[in-house]
Amino acid sequence: MSSPPICLGDTVLLADVGNTRIKLAVLVDHGVMDSEQPTPHPSQLTRRLPTVGCRHDLTSRGFRHDQLEKWLKSVAPGAAVVIVASVHDAAAAKLEASLAEMSVTSHRPLRQRRIGHADLPLLIRLEFPHKVGIDRLAAAAAAGIVKTPGRSAIIVDCGTAATVDMVSADGEFLGGAILPGPSLMARALAEGTSKLPEVLALEQSAPPPMPGRSTHEAIAAGIGFGIQGAIARLVAEARSALGGDADVILTGGWRGAVRAVLPGAMDMPDLVLMGVALAAERACAR
Repeated sequence: MSSPPICLGDTVLLADVGNTRIKLAVLVDHGVMDSEQPTPHPSQLTRRLPTVGCRHDLTSRGFRHDQLEKWLKSVAPGAAVVIVASVHDAAAAKLEASLAEMSVTSHRPLRQRRIGHADLPLLIRLEFPHKVGIDRLAAAAAAGIVKTPGRSAIIVDCGTAATVDMVSADGEFLGGAILPGPSLMARALAEGTSKLPEVLALEQSAPPPMPGRSTHEAIAAGIGFGIQGAIARLVAEARSALGGDADVILTGGWRGAVRAVLPGAMDMPDLVLMGVALAAERACAR
């Protein structure tokens, strides 16, 4: 039998506010399962990943109130609580202001809470855990549940910036590496030179074969094969540092661009949102 729903009576909504997109979802099932004991102690409860649904994306920099309102009306016509994880403060502030305005004008309670590292069920083995991006930590918290018991995990998150993070066999966040994603690389080339164009739509297409026969193809090949090589090398370095086999978990919008160089990786597009969902139980209790 499942545990009672979080924030009883409210729909729980999740918002992962990134540098490019605001990823929204409804928490369908929070993932805690009762033990077979009639009155189990919290330590006896088992946990699986939460389930999210009704996914919807907004643009972080071009945030529009009406698009958020339309989605909210379709998924949560009544009371709701919104759990917000953000690495883009300006976009999160607009989202939260919009939620507060709708709560007043629509005459329905829309509670909200911005989560931090302390809200996640995750031990962070770093000196300054509050300085780590909440998206990286949320993904690590979710990875700690989905990974094979007794094995470590390597998370490859393909977002505006790409991250390769490590989770120990005991589920501890160990840190990792950050590098620019394809769009940032293309923008840097265009802004840092006088004649190279900004090449668009690199994230969803395979790099052209070598040699590139135009400037556009040369840039696409350099960025495409470069990001594949960088990710593959970072994963290899992470495996070596972990001292053994590790589950590789692939997430983020352009993960398809590096899937070929990560054979056997688990494909989990909503890993960060699932991690945000893990924080919902603790956050709603406060």
